[in-house]
Amino acid sequence: MSVLEIVESSISWLLWMGLALGLLALLSFLFNWSIKFRLTGATIFTLLLSGSCWAFLISYTPPFKVEGATYAPVVYDNGNDLVVAQASNDFPYESVEPTLKQIAGNLKGGGRKGSNVNVRLRRVESFKEGIDKPIILGEVTRDIQNSITLDVIQPNSDETNIEKNDLS
Repeated sequence: MSVLEIVESSISWLLWMGLALGLLALLSFLFNWSIKFRLTGATIFTLLLSGSCWAFLISYTPPFKVEGATYAPVVYDNGNDLVVAQASNDFPYESVEPTLKQIAGNLKGGGRKGSNVNVRLRRVESFKEGIDKPIILGEVTRDIQNSITLDVIQPNSDETNIEKNDLS
């Protein structure tokens, strides 16, 4: 049973429990039982849990997955128009495009002001002691307003295979 199924079934259980506790709380006020305020608190809390589970179920969207994508953590996001993910040194070249599409597909509009977002995948290569150079493996543009990924740009292999002597 998945977490979503558990949350979905718990909504009705919590709602019915809240209504039952509410009836008991009403009876406790009518008959002046000493437990009346505890029942009131338990009723409110149970109904609040039911409402929270419902809100979570409505708002949750599962992450966008692309076949062949490899995990690459996002290392920079300016919140507007640029997202950069870090690929490992042994990152497979055939996973560049699916990984970029997956990262772009998981972007939310939030505070991005409806602009197009460039998503880059980079690898950092060390050329000398203390000198590292970022190598862009690929880039896509995500149209936030229309929720589509526009294009995949992969640099020429000549640009990505820079000789270590070039920085000397």
